[in-house]
Order: sequence, then C-alpha cells, then structure tokens
Amino acid sequence: MNRRAFAIGALSALSARRAIGANDRIRMGLIGSGGRGREDWSTFLKQPDMEPVAVADVYDPFREKGIALTEGRARGYKDFRQLLDQKDIDAVIVATPDHWHALISIAACDAGKDVYCEKPLSLTVVEGRRMVEAARKHAKIVQTGSQQRSGSHYAQAVKLIQDGGIGEVHRIHAGMQRNIAPGLKPTEMASGLSPALDWDMWLGPAPMRPFDPFRCIYNFRWFWDYSGGQMTNWGAHHLDIARWITGAEAPTEVSGFGGRYALTDGGETPDVQQVTYQFPKVVVMWTSSEVAQGKPLTLDIYGTKGTLTLLRSGFQVAPEMLGAGKDKTPAMEALQVKGNDLNAAHARNFLDCVKSRQRPNADVEEGHRSAVMCHLGNISTRLGRSLRWDAAEEQVIGDAEANRMLARPCRSPWRLA
Repeated sequence: MNRRAFAIGALSALSARRAIGANDRIRMGLIGSGGRGREDWSTFLKQPDMEPVAVADVYDPFREKGIALTEGRARGYKDFRQLLDQKDIDAVIVATPDHWHALISIAACDAGKDVYCEKPLSLTVVEGRRMVEAARKHAKIVQTGSQQRSGSHYAQAVKLIQDGGIGEVHRIHAGMQRNIAPGLKPTEMASGLSPALDWDMWLGPAPMRPFDPFRCIYNFRWFWDYSGGQMTNWGAHHLDIARWITGAEAPTEVSGFGGRYALTDGGETPDVQQVTYQFPKVVVMWTSSEVAQGKPLTLDIYGTKGTLTLLRSGFQVAPEMLGAGKDKTPAMEALQVKGNDLNAAHARNFLDCVKSRQRPNADVEEGHRSAVMCHLGNISTRLGRSLRWDAAEEQVIGDAEANRMLARPCRSPWRLA
C-alpha cells in the first residue's frame, strides 16, 4: 500500500469514528425487513450502543413490523435509496433476497455506510468480488451474516483441528436434510398481488416475471433468479466452516450432482444434491435433501485420532479406537463443549469493528470465498460436469460455458458497479 492510499484509509477510518457521535452510539438502518431481517434487527436492538434510525422494505407489512420493533423510533421507506441518503446513518443491515445483496451493499459503501450483509454474500462470483472491491475502496466494514464465525466453540474447534488435536484430517462432511415433500406453499399474497408490494422493485436486477406469490418472501430461495437453494442457504454456513478448517482460500476442483427430483411446488433448485470439493489433501462433501430427513444438520470432521461433530449447540469428539479385539484403546480423550449465542456475538463483533475499524470475524473477503464454493457447486451440478478452479484468477479452467455463469446481467436500469 502506498503512502497516499494509507493516508486516505486512515482518514476514512477517523471520519467513521467521528461520525458515530459523542455518545458512541452506532446509528443503523435495516434494508429488507422480512423474517431474517427482523431477526437481525431484534438482535442488534438488544445492543446498548445501537440506535435504530430507519427501515426500508418494498412490502408495507414487513416494513411496519420492522419499525414496530423500534417502538416507532425508526423512519420507514419503500425505496432503500432514500434510506442510504440519510446522513445520520452509520451502518446498515442488508437482509433482502440474495439477488439484491451486491447492488445494495455496494451502494451503501458508496454512501459511506458500513454493512452487515446476510449470507450468502452474493448471487454470483463476480458480484462477490465487486462487493469486496467496494468495501476496500471506501475503507468500509462489511460483515457477512455467517454467525458461526463468531461462535466461541467454532473457533475452539477449528483451533483444535488445525493444531492436530484429532489427528490428520483428510475428510469433512457437511449437510442439511429435511422432508418437505411434496413442497412448500406461498406464505404471503396467495390470493394475488397486493398494492402493499412493489413487485417491480422486489425483482430489481432480476429478470421481469409475472407476479407469483411462491417466488417472493421465504421461497425466493428455490429460484435461480434470486438464490441458489439449500447450497447457498445452509451450505453457505457449513461450507464456510469447512473451508476455515482447511485453511485454504478455495478448492481446486468441484464436482456436483443432483436435481429437482421429487418436489412439485414449482421451485427450480435441487431437492437432492451432492457436491464434492477437492482441497489440498482434504476432501469436503456437501449433501442436501428436501425429501428425506435423516440427520437434519451435519458437520463432521474425520481425523485419524477422532471424529469431531460441530453444530451450533456445541461440539463433541468421538475417539478412534486403536488396536484389536479386547486390547482396543481410544486414540484420544472424548470431548464435549457447549455452544454460545451466535447471533448476539456476531452482531457485537460487527459493532465493535465499526468502532475499531478492524476486520470483522466474517469479513467480506471471507464471505466471498465461501460463497464462491456454493456458486461453483451449483454451476457444476447444473452443467453436469466437474470444474477446475483457478482461485487467483477466479475463473474455471478451460470451460467457457461455466465462466459465463460466474456473472449474470442486470435488468435495466440496474447495473453492477
């Protein structure tokens, strides 16, 4: 970094600290006040140094619910750009559907706001890289909503594994399984489009589609225009931890299988999916099923001395048994550790970093790298072939069709900066 760039960064950090105000309270806005957005909002509202200023949502009932959580202290907007124009806002939560994450987060950085952006960070690989560039250009704090990164027991487990505590690790299995057959139903506006929703604005940069109540609210996750299924939903959480354990930026090869085999609700993303990632000397597998539950959540790390099962409730280690017959002995001691309040810890980490200007636990670059894993898994699954990944260039090696899927065009007038 040259001297001028350092000076600009230092001045930006100083200005951000001054902007917080003499009472050291961080003034925040919420963009996207649906279910997860209100959960985040509620978590932040419990922090003593957070001051709610505004809520933006294209659906009136959700916006009003977000305002109600502040006991009427926050202003309301249907258009997020009006919220970003407010000079009295230091930071924003971006909890919209995935297809809006990049444009809004970049616009927030441009407007001088720090950002807490829900996972997955992006809809495409190119979007994620642009988000990193915007955060660095403006010296903004951008935290990805991967709250497991702030779990003390997750950090403890990762350190234990990386220190060789369960022996050599060459295999990690992550997954999410449930049974929702024959499918889900719309949760809002099932009888038709309501004037309470600005459908064109909800679609934003995504292709124009006739209104479909199943496409919006929670179920946007099952459509490629807006999200990436369970791969970018739960996969963004568990694969992030798996990548953290490996200590690598990215896999070198990805091979995905699956499809929409059984659900009949009109969704597009796989209801069964299996993806294998090759890291240096470690194979990571992702499994998801929407048609048979089995074990609901999985993050198992297999070591030569023991298997560590890591979940939000905590982790436990089952030792490998060495020897033969009655002479078998455990290779290590069994271990069990309880979890902590991940959401509160993650919000606290973001607010602390807004003040200190230090990188947060789930910095935008980490969020981007883990989202890349998810996007590559989906691209491989959709194309039906393995992909070799050049992490430095962020390109699929020798596959033009796959590389075209690393970005998507924005519907006019929206464009990716």
